[in-house]
Amino acid sequence: MNKFDAVIIGAGAAGLHCAGIAGQLGLKVLLVDHSEKVAEKIRISGGGRCNFTNRDTTPANFLSSNPHFCRSALARYTPQDFISLMQSHRVGFHEKHKGQLFCDNSSDDVIQMLLSECERGSVVHWQACAVGDVKQTAGGFEVNTARGTVLSKRVVVATGGLSIPKIGATDFGYRLARQFGHHIIDTRPALVPLTFDATAWQPFVPLAGLSLQARVQTGQGKNQGEFLEDLLFTHRGMSGPAVLQISSFWQPGTPLRIDLAPAVDLTQKLLDAKTQSRRKLANELIDLLPRRLAEAWLTPQPELADKPLAELRDRDLQQLAAGLQSWQLTPNGTEGYKKAEVTSGGVDTRELSSSSMESQHTQGLHFIGEVVDVTGWLGGYNFQWAWASAAACARAMAA
Repeated sequence: MNKFDAVIIGAGAAGLHCAGIAGQLGLKVLLVDHSEKVAEKIRISGGGRCNFTNRDTTPANFLSSNPHFCRSALARYTPQDFISLMQSHRVGFHEKHKGQLFCDNSSDDVIQMLLSECERGSVVHWQACAVGDVKQTAGGFEVNTARGTVLSKRVVVATGGLSIPKIGATDFGYRLARQFGHHIIDTRPALVPLTFDATAWQPFVPLAGLSLQARVQTGQGKNQGEFLEDLLFTHRGMSGPAVLQISSFWQPGTPLRIDLAPAVDLTQKLLDAKTQSRRKLANELIDLLPRRLAEAWLTPQPELADKPLAELRDRDLQQLAAGLQSWQLTPNGTEGYKKAEVTSGGVDTRELSSSSMESQHTQGLHFIGEVVDVTGWLGGYNFQWAWASAAACARAMAA
């Protein structure tokens, strides 16, 4: 029977990185994954160029029911550490926006780099190879796979979340965690487009494809999220960075608060124009907003749209501006795991060591990456959590 120091289940970002580090630190490592293709989430990330980290990563960029848990791993493996690894492999990259780093060429550069690191560590890689039962033994674990049963001192669960089932996402990691007595924080799609009631959304369907900068808010107090990013109208609702970001904070039944013109004071602009312009309201609003948005917004209010500004009451202009800059609407759901970039929730971090990612219930069992209840913002943060949690686990196992 094959024996290993560590069996790592899941050959995504966290699993590959953990395997490479652990192997190079002297451990005999088996990396196993049920999917035919390696690291598909890396491959499709960033439009095929992989937003592999964010230069400005801090613990404040992550959501968790135990918000301080991520601090240790993030402090000990920083964006610069991964950047240095990229540079050592001569992988070109650039900063696109707000600290977000992307490959110059393609996501495959990151995948090949991680596979090369695994090769340097003499990692045994079985893929596609399904994992069945995992049982605790006196000396560690017995792991049943499609290629036979192996014995290992340690098992690392790096199986990701439920996001994007078509590329292999399953609930395996959560089932295994429950088997060993772990609590799972409720999971839900995150970094995902939001949808609205079809009838209520009908007036905005013609805006599908329109993108503009907006400020989007939801929640209150410590649970409040607020982002100033691009918003994209879709046939069923909203997407774009602003909405993907806010989706991680949004709770069902609660409204969004949206400012569709965050760069201007619409009330003041319209009131000033009223004293200076003879144009109709519709023509004036088109100068302040994208034409399609202005026309859609005024379609239900023809009595205002076709009047000269000078004939409109200040109150009407104030209400119109307030509607555009304090638009409140409540989503009826999300586009689900099929469109979610990550899964919120996961293995309760109160039952894990923040320094090693090891279970506090079962010695030698570790959880890393997305399967854990740590969810980053959009913009490379989730990959940085994968690298940091993987490094913390690998170093602890080799210590």
